[in-house]
Amino acid sequence: MTRVIHTGDTHLGYAQYHSQTRRADFRDAFEQVIDDAVDAGVDAVVHAGDLFDDRRPELSDLLGTIRLLRRLRTAGIPFLAVVGNHESTRSGQWLDLFEDLELAERLGSEPRAVGEVAFYGLDHVPKSRRAELEYDFDPHGADHAVVVAHGLFTPFAHADWETGTVLEESTVDFDAVLLGDNHEPGIETVDDTWVTYCGSTERASAAEETPRGYNLVTLDDGIDIRRRTLDTRPFVFVTVSLGAGEGAERVHEQLRQHDVTDAVAVVEITGEGEPVAPATIEESLTDRGALVARVTDRRDREADVDLDVSFADPDDAVAERVHDLGLSRAALDVDETIRAGRTPDSNVRETVESRVAERLDGDRAAFRAAAEGQATGDSAASGAGDEAEGESEREDSGESGENSGSDGPGGSDGTSEGDGSGSGDGGGSDTDVDGEEASHAADTQVTMEDF
Repeated sequence: MTRVIHTGDTHLGYAQYHSQTRRADFRDAFEQVIDDAVDAGVDAVVHAGDLFDDRRPELSDLLGTIRLLRRLRTAGIPFLAVVGNHESTRSGQWLDLFEDLELAERLGSEPRAVGEVAFYGLDHVPKSRRAELEYDFDPHGADHAVVVAHGLFTPFAHADWETGTVLEESTVDFDAVLLGDNHEPGIETVDDTWVTYCGSTERASAAEETPRGYNLVTLDDGIDIRRRTLDTRPFVFVTVSLGAGEGAERVHEQLRQHDVTDAVAVVEITGEGEPVAPATIEESLTDRGALVARVTDRRDREADVDLDVSFADPDDAVAERVHDLGLSRAALDVDETIRAGRTPDSNVRETVESRVAERLDGDRAAFRAAAEGQATGDSAASGAGDEAEGESEREDSGESGENSGSDGPGGSDGTSEGDGSGSGDGGGSDTDVDGEEASHAADTQVTMEDF
């Protein structure tokens, strides 16, 4: 019998809502997975991609990840993983660095035996390059074979990658497909093969209402897949429908019925009624102890084209307007590089030139403009059909971004096609932040070139 934890989409380093506390939440969720693996004595932890939220993680996030992976190594539990779209880089993968440190193993076309199971890997590959793929895997002598992959696969929502094609064209007959990228968990069968998403370990967007967790997969005479839930920060979702003549007081009345202490409060206002200032409602919620409050007045969107914007966070307003311009993925990438504030002014020109060159080498389709008012990209997860390149879009629609993966099952280094990263500059190390909202100017971004 072989038991493994199937996890993925941990998005370490994501300072959601520009909150360092949320950044620490993502690390804490992954730490729970490691704790459970050690306590249960599983045979391996299998990660289905997007370990990091950004292909340029902060040094503190790298150090925090190394600390956790060392715990697995000490317990004798291998960490097997593939590269996701968020963390993929052109010059090398962070997973390869962890492999050099003997903390992880990157799955590919060669079998990695764990007990009587052979594990293979398929990195994320952009849609434009999948026609080139040959699903050529080396033979194995194990009782079972499992492939771990990152992408939006059928028959799940928002799919753009045919699971049937992978199974039919693969040189190995797989008993199970363990997936990452879609943040909503699910289990299906395709051609009598189990196909499952583990879902994300933390809520990367307000669209992810269901509890977060991972899969515990047991392979023996058959295959057993069970869901395990993680203890993550509460999100309080409230929809207030206003009738004629009702306004802010009715909204406050409804919200007083919910405990928002230390929670992320997500409020939608619908119906009719009087105008309501979202910023005022958000301030009231944070005064009551909410970590973060986001209020969206859907009535304005239903009534006319103009969007109601809460200037409690000006970055959200700018991102929303940029989204409406219908820019190409390449243009959005440049915008994110300039506005995120994590690139020193003296390095902006060089960084932008490098990012554009990467795109030119990888996928020129990234320079095609999107339809006006639509997000661009081939990938979206957890409730979003199109790619959302900014923090506010990600909060509303789900995880997004598309990076190049590999030319084959094991994969060669590819070109990133989008970050989808939130801003923020601290957290996630041995000296982690615990709820601190202060900026850490000394924290350093690291690229693979540094190694």
